[in-house]
Amino acid sequence: MSKVIGIDLGTTNSCVSVMENEEPVIIPSGSGSRTTPSVVAFTKNGERLVGEAARRQAVTNTDRTISSVKRHMGTDWSVRIDGKEYKPQTISAMILMQLKKEAEEFLGEPVTEAVITVPAYFNDIQRQATKDAGRIAGLNVKRIINEPTSAALSYGLNHGEAQKVMVYDLGGGTFDVSIIEIGDGVIEVLATAGDNHLGGDDFDERITNWIVSNFKAEQGVDLRKDFAAMQRVKEAAEQAKKELSSMDSTHIMLPYLTQAKGEPLHLDMVLSRVQFQKLVDDLIERTAGPVQSALNDAGIAASELGRVILVGGSTRIPAVQDKVRMLTGKEPSKNINPDECVAKGAAILGSTLQGNAIVAAGTGESLLLLDVIPLSLSIETVGGVATRLVDRNSTLPIRYSRVFSTAAPYQRDVEIHVLQGERPMARDNRTIGKFRLKGIKRAPAGVPQIEVTFDIDANGILTVSAKDLDTGKEQSITITANERMSESEIRQAMQDAAQYAGVDQVRKEAMELTSEARSLAARTQQALKEQGKQMDKVLKKQIKNDCSAVQKLLSKIRLDKVTEMDVQELRAAKEQLEQSASGILM
Repeated sequence: MSKVIGIDLGTTNSCVSVMENEEPVIIPSGSGSRTTPSVVAFTKNGERLVGEAARRQAVTNTDRTISSVKRHMGTDWSVRIDGKEYKPQTISAMILMQLKKEAEEFLGEPVTEAVITVPAYFNDIQRQATKDAGRIAGLNVKRIINEPTSAALSYGLNHGEAQKVMVYDLGGGTFDVSIIEIGDGVIEVLATAGDNHLGGDDFDERITNWIVSNFKAEQGVDLRKDFAAMQRVKEAAEQAKKELSSMDSTHIMLPYLTQAKGEPLHLDMVLSRVQFQKLVDDLIERTAGPVQSALNDAGIAASELGRVILVGGSTRIPAVQDKVRMLTGKEPSKNINPDECVAKGAAILGSTLQGNAIVAAGTGESLLLLDVIPLSLSIETVGGVATRLVDRNSTLPIRYSRVFSTAAPYQRDVEIHVLQGERPMARDNRTIGKFRLKGIKRAPAGVPQIEVTFDIDANGILTVSAKDLDTGKEQSITITANERMSESEIRQAMQDAAQYAGVDQVRKEAMELTSEARSLAARTQQALKEQGKQMDKVLKKQIKNDCSAVQKLLSKIRLDKVTEMDVQELRAAKEQLEQSASGILM
């Protein structure tokens, strides 16, 4: 049985883990790093780059490089490159394929199953989009798990003592806070809250704006009109943010950043930690609301918390840690790696889903995980009211039924509008689907009895069924949300992904083969010069012809359009040359 990998599919960086000897271990990337940048790029010669390679070339290929795609999951966002449209699920699938490949190289065996983490505050459509991305990447997604819950699972493996824990998760693009109770081998999520558009990207943007504003004041030049310069500024802003976590000030130097009137312009600025904190103070303050909301929903005071766990790279910012101390009165725990604990928790869950019992330290008890839904589920009723069926922070999985009726006499069908959110009116919540039940028996308004059942699985994904109690007739209801990929779109994306993987493999083979063939041709020509007069004329002619055939094929091959046939022809010609020239190349 192949192992189930745990994937933290992050906004800025992603991480993959697997269980080895009952301990979660991080799988390094191809460059040796323990995380992989969540960046995808398409070069002008048709090559697709993922991770560190994509991030490195972003300055010179800005408009064909995609980052922070996680912020678009579950929306109708798309990007068009070389006439082809890519949705968030497709771009995310490319990142997942890279992580899958690295896991297979690490384990030495195929990987087909994964647990993937999402922000706790992801709604139904965003969760389904993440699951679709995994499927496109060739992974059977066994479970979607909330990131703070996954971090708590990683923490609970080594800290089984009974306690209530707050997980404060501030990553590259999202913020989550969860109150979790650990005890007797059970990890139970009591409440969760958050903000899907708050994270390190926003901190970087504040520094970027500060740099651009100061540069314009000093030089009279608007850097936003120079794409390449802006990419360098964004990278410098991110680096400055990281340095200010351990330094009182940072020196931002970007020589030859742009030019004006034919003269090069250099950037040279100093940003202090105090200035940075002023720039981002309101962003950090935005985390206070969800923290208080989660504590209130869990029914506990901050003083009852046993531990506060910091997750996500943005929690390294000293001002963030100060805010946590102020909100909770607790010193945040530093004994868990904020970049790796989410992926490790997912690997732990993946192992348990295969039937392997994971024992919490000091308890002798197998870990049991109880998660919750982040947002309430409602149905629109007469007057545009959002009638709540399932409250937020209800424990998963949930099956809930409720009987509805018609609002008009002799209706033959009824539309059920399903919403996610906390507002009293339907228009103020997020539509996650509209369901139409047809074939209702003609009757006066209020007479038909229609039982609608909501089934929310362990992934937090909703399915719906309906039954006319008068006739006993059951009908399945299909979710129709514009932001979801259709089954045909998913299948097409899977085919494209497989085709891309094949093209990438052919291109890789072609690069290696052309290098070897050029070297062989060069060595052969040198040997002919040195030994030509002493050689048999027939053999010499044969070698020259074979060498010419190799060079001709090399001149025709273009790596951006290379085919399997091209590779086969060149390999055959190379082998023929190796055979005929073997005597003079010894």
